[in-house]
Amino acid sequence: MSAPNLIGPNVIGMSRAELTDALAALGEKPFRAKQLWHWIYHRGERDFAAMTSLGAPLREKLAAAHSLQVPEISLEQKSKDGTRKWLLRTQDKNEVEAVFIPEEDRGALCVSSQVGCTLACTFCHTGTQKLVRNLSAAEMVGQVMVARDSYGEWPSPSGGRMLSNIVMMGMGEPLFNYDNVARALHIIMDGDGLAISKRRITLSTSGVVPMIERVGAELGVGLAISLHAVRDDLRDELVPINRKYPIAELLAACRSYPTASNARRITFEYVMLKGINDSEADARELARLLKDIPAKINLIPFNKWPGAGYDCSTAAKIKRFSQTLNEAGLTAPIRVPRGRDIMAACGQLKSASQRARGKNDTGDIELLAEER
Repeated sequence: MSAPNLIGPNVIGMSRAELTDALAALGEKPFRAKQLWHWIYHRGERDFAAMTSLGAPLREKLAAAHSLQVPEISLEQKSKDGTRKWLLRTQDKNEVEAVFIPEEDRGALCVSSQVGCTLACTFCHTGTQKLVRNLSAAEMVGQVMVARDSYGEWPSPSGGRMLSNIVMMGMGEPLFNYDNVARALHIIMDGDGLAISKRRITLSTSGVVPMIERVGAELGVGLAISLHAVRDDLRDELVPINRKYPIAELLAACRSYPTASNARRITFEYVMLKGINDSEADARELARLLKDIPAKINLIPFNKWPGAGYDCSTAAKIKRFSQTLNEAGLTAPIRVPRGRDIMAACGQLKSASQRARGKNDTGDIELLAEER
C-alpha cells in the first residue's frame, strides 16, 4: 500500500540524505541540498523558479527532473469556534482530512496517516471507512505545509506561531504506517525547516504494542493511547485490536515507554459512553490500572454521528468520573467540544468522498503536547 508515483519524483518528503543524492544526480554539490531544504521547509516555497539563491541552470534542472507536490485542498471549512478542517485530495484522487484547533496564541494540527482505517473501532466514524492505503511522508508533511499556508506562517517562525503543535491522531493508525510517519516527523522536527519540537508532537495509537518502544526510542514524541475501557471483554468490542494486544500488554509497554515521566506524561484517551464504560467501578479500576504510570486521562464526551450505536454519558456522570480519578491522584480533564458544526472531532474524521458533504455533527480535539 504505497502512494502513487508522481511525474518527476517529489522533493517534498525526501530525507536530507535523499535530497543530497538527488542533487548529486544532477551534478550538484551537497551544500545545495541545505539551500533547497531551507527554501521548501523554512520559506514554504513550492516553485523552483522562485528559489533565487539557486542558479538559474540548477532551477531549470530541478523543474525538469522533480516536482514539489502537497495535497490539494478540495474543501476548507471553518467552525464558529475557529477550528478549521481541510479535505485534502492526493495525486491519485483519494481524500483525507486534517484539522487545526486554535487556542488564543497557539494551536494543534491533527494529521492523518492513512486513507481510511483498518481498526473498525465501533464508536469511531473513521473506522467505518475501509483502509485504502497508507499516506506517504510527503502527504503527511504536506498537511502541515497546507495549514502553514492558511495561516501565512512562512518563513517558518521561531516563536509566536499559531501552528505550534502536531497531533498524529487523524484518520488511520499511525503505527500501521510507521516508516512513513517516522520519516514525516523527522522532517517536521528538523530545526532548519518546519522546526516543530518533539515536545510539541503527540502520536496517538490504539495499542500496536510491538511498535510503542520504537516510537519512544527513535522519535521521542509524546504518546497518547486510545484506551476507552478497563476490561478486555469490553475493549475487545470497542477497540478490536485489543484481541491481539490486550490491556495488560498495552500498559506494560506504556510503563517502559522511554520518554515517559511525571514531566511528560502519557495521555490516555477515554471516550465516555452512556451505560457502557462510565460507572463508578470503571473509574476506580482505571485509577488502579494507571497508578504506576505517569498518566493523564482525557475524558472525551462522545459525539453522535450517523449510524452510531452509542450515546454520550450525562454531564453529571462525566464530572463524577473525573472526580473519582482526581481523588485517586490522577489528572483527568474533561475535553471541551471543538468544531461541532463542521464534524471535526477526534474519531469523527471521514473522507467526504465517502459520505454526503455538509452533515453536521459534534466533535472535539484537544491541544495535546507538552509546552502548551
